[in-house]
Amino acid sequence: MSGSTRRLTTVLLLTCALFAAGPRREAAAQAKPEGEMRFAVYVSLVPAWFDPGEVAGVLTPFWVLYALHDALVKPMPGNHNAPSLAESWTVSPDQRMFEFKLREGVKFHNGDPFTAEDVKFSFARAKGKLLHEKVREVEVVSPTRVRFHLHEPWPDFMAFYGTFASGAAWIVPKKYVEQVGKDGFLKHPIGLGPYKFVSHQPGIELVMEAYEGYWRKMPSVKRLVYKSVPESTTRLAMVKRGEADVAYLLDAPQATEVKRDPTLKLAFSGGIGTFYLDFLEQFDPKSPWADKRVRLAAMHAIDVRALSESETLGASKPTGNVVPKSFEFAIPLEPYPYDPAKARKLLAEAGFPNGFDAGDLHPWPPYFSAGESISNYLATVGIRTRVRTMERATFMESWRTKKLSGLIMAASTAPGNAAARLEAFVVTTSAYAAGGYADIDDLFRAQAQERDRKRREAVLHQIQRLMHERVMHAPIFEPATLHGVGPRVEEPAIGLNPLLYFAAPYEDIRLKKP
Repeated sequence: MSGSTRRLTTVLLLTCALFAAGPRREAAAQAKPEGEMRFAVYVSLVPAWFDPGEVAGVLTPFWVLYALHDALVKPMPGNHNAPSLAESWTVSPDQRMFEFKLREGVKFHNGDPFTAEDVKFSFARAKGKLLHEKVREVEVVSPTRVRFHLHEPWPDFMAFYGTFASGAAWIVPKKYVEQVGKDGFLKHPIGLGPYKFVSHQPGIELVMEAYEGYWRKMPSVKRLVYKSVPESTTRLAMVKRGEADVAYLLDAPQATEVKRDPTLKLAFSGGIGTFYLDFLEQFDPKSPWADKRVRLAAMHAIDVRALSESETLGASKPTGNVVPKSFEFAIPLEPYPYDPAKARKLLAEAGFPNGFDAGDLHPWPPYFSAGESISNYLATVGIRTRVRTMERATFMESWRTKKLSGLIMAASTAPGNAAARLEAFVVTTSAYAAGGYADIDDLFRAQAQERDRKRREAVLHQIQRLMHERVMHAPIFEPATLHGVGPRVEEPAIGLNPLLYFAAPYEDIRLKKP
């Protein structure tokens, strides 16, 4: 082990020791959990979200995972790779082995001890093709130590294992799952998180209760209830009537109502998303979109700041990059200014003085109003589109199978770092890319093999600059979400973690004292 690696390990061990000691002292002095907090949510929580082994690259299930389960490493406030069930980890000099030191004395909700066998078992059953291709073996060294052996050096191992790219780092109890089977686990999940499963009525309600033995901090609120309420207006009405304490994902009109009500509070949360226009036909030489000037005209035609105001009361930050600013290896790129006159000039230079019929514009469900606004902005400079809406599953499948044409108002929440975002949406082999550039593909392959962090960062920055120069996409903003909070809530924990769109950590939420 090199000197720098030993120093890093020492820092990690000291940091994690302090991280562990503080919360335990706080938990010991904390009063028992009390009260009930009710959430009105816009989706139906499905049983698959109760099982980390069923999660792969989708952010929404982590609502449940952060409550019922825990991970070796996970995003937390102030740290995208925070040690949790793993007190620390080390990397071998050849970067082919990661060893995790596990937190001792931790128990599952049913009393079973947490050990390295649970880590190995959880990884084996987790979804995520890339992780399983890269990891050669998971070795149980002792009950409190586990090693991941890679086939070859992979600089993004922690970016995939310790983020939202999969549920592989989230731990389930091996003994219990083998005893009840997958179906039994979905009916009554057992985890290591701050809340225990109580009941679930599909499409209606999920109920959880505080786990007083949670290692980080005993939860303050005794009971959490999630109600599935599809309509934004109904969610807000429930908060106003006191039937719910938090209304997730309000539309702008309802959020404005909250701001006007002195008894309510509006909570904002960011995340890892970006909205952008994807020019599906830019690689077709016969399409107007093949001309860079036409794509640039579309960017100048959209008033992204006004769009942020109308959709999220100005909370969404305009950007010039499809990679979020918070991601490792991202470069901040300013959005192109709103300039309809320049857009018309560019179109005329490209041979379209009267504009052109651009076909369909497919907005990401359910952000149909934003799609309509973008279509209207494009129309003012002569780019005529027809907004085509569809249900999310159909939309995603049609996009993945290359059945869409025209434009997509796309949204990406692909987790990890800049490389992960590019791999998902930019390189030619991406599932959601309509095409690509050979030099960008070559650069992407080169960075994936680069073990020196600075050189790798330089290559990833070069890729993002090339994307910007070639106007591969029209970045719009990093979307924020708006939530209504009722008068009983002291701390909703919304926005504490800048990577998440929901309340977390759950053990940090608090109700006001009666």
